[in-house]
Amino acid sequence: MWLTGLSGAGKTTLAGLLEREMRARGLAVEVLDGDEIRTNLSKGLGFSKEDRDTNIRRIGYVCRLLSRNGVAAISAAISPYREVRDEVRRLVEADGATFVEVFVKCPIEVLAERDVKGLYKKALAGELKGFTGVSDPYEEPLAPEVVIESNRETVEFSVTKILRELEQRKLLPEIEVDGRSITVKPTLNAEGLDLLTDVPALA
Repeated sequence: MWLTGLSGAGKTTLAGLLEREMRARGLAVEVLDGDEIRTNLSKGLGFSKEDRDTNIRRIGYVCRLLSRNGVAAISAAISPYREVRDEVRRLVEADGATFVEVFVKCPIEVLAERDVKGLYKKALAGELKGFTGVSDPYEEPLAPEVVIESNRETVEFSVTKILRELEQRKLLPEIEVDGRSITVKPTLNAEGLDLLTDVPALA
């Protein structure tokens, strides 16, 4: 599963909740968080396009190694460039694994309000160069399997939406209650809950 989106959109929060739910269903799962990868596997890389692409290729390679060995991999990284994301998808699918792209979408103005470090405001003011989504491009996915609008959805709504996609693709065991298989807990009705305007910020 590949969570992509701007900094602060909610990728890490969603990845952690998805990991917990998937483990509860009996799956082996690992999260590859963009910040942790930068600190360890990609330490020393900068933020040029070449270095960003190298970072994403490394994450993709680790995801492939995990999936080959029966471990579900969740990547939570900005991954701003469409071409390298699509490259990772092709390689994962060539291994016989399923690639599920989740676009965690959120407007810049909301992200700036959430940002306690004030990085978005500095970037918007021209004080911070090379900031993804402001002074450096972010190329939105053209056909992601799931779109999350983290400024309009509760965290529970978003997690449920992603889990339902995995269930529909037979990638996630359904929950059994009284000998019957059911889908994830009914936080959505048949049409989906109305989106909420007052939702907690995602980290």
